[in-house]
Amino acid sequence: MSRTPKEFHGDRKVGRSFLNVIDICVRNLLLPRVPQWCETYHLTLLTILWSCLVVIAGWLAGDNIQWLWLSSGAIVLQYVTDLLDGAVGRARNTGLVKWGYFMDHFLDYVFLCAIVIGYAFLFKEQYAYLHLALLAIYGAFMVNAFLAFGATNAFRISFLGIGPTEARLAFVTINTLLIVFGRTFLAPFIPWLIGVAMLCLVIVVYRTQRVIWNVDMQEKRSA
Repeated sequence: MSRTPKEFHGDRKVGRSFLNVIDICVRNLLLPRVPQWCETYHLTLLTILWSCLVVIAGWLAGDNIQWLWLSSGAIVLQYVTDLLDGAVGRARNTGLVKWGYFMDHFLDYVFLCAIVIGYAFLFKEQYAYLHLALLAIYGAFMVNAFLAFGATNAFRISFLGIGPTEARLAFVTINTLLIVFGRTFLAPFIPWLIGVAMLCLVIVVYRTQRVIWNVDMQEKRSA
């Protein structure tokens, strides 16, 4: 017997992060100011530009650390366009719900890779494997979100109160610390950052599998 397809909920995020209220205020402030010629797909695809700027800034910062201000600016701009693309689509009934889900989150991963690549230009070669570990761990958070969405049709991108906005704020803070104190100040903390991220990933995956387990058991009992 064929099942009735479930309604797609990829555009409906569940869960709240610590800065969710700020996100809502910024979105409500900027949404009416988006020009009519600027569509939701324009805002989504701008992440490609912001990713290129982050990589270029990281490369230039290898000689002059002040270029990290450009990286921070690109992170802020990516926050704005990422915050508004879905809101513009809903307000104007663009209809690109599934395309927006796919491209928005694929480009989020591209942007994350760009940030890690940008930092790789700053640190010595012995830290290269740590950058790969950091990318693998933060990429695993995305994999967890997408697999959980496939199993539950509930799309969650905030974990333990930490979402994309908090992550971007952390990167801007790191850039500022690097500019003020130099790259040698932050390098010893990278292993600790990876350790904390790994612990959080374990907690998130454990909680996610428990939720999916309960979904399976409820369906089994109701069958």
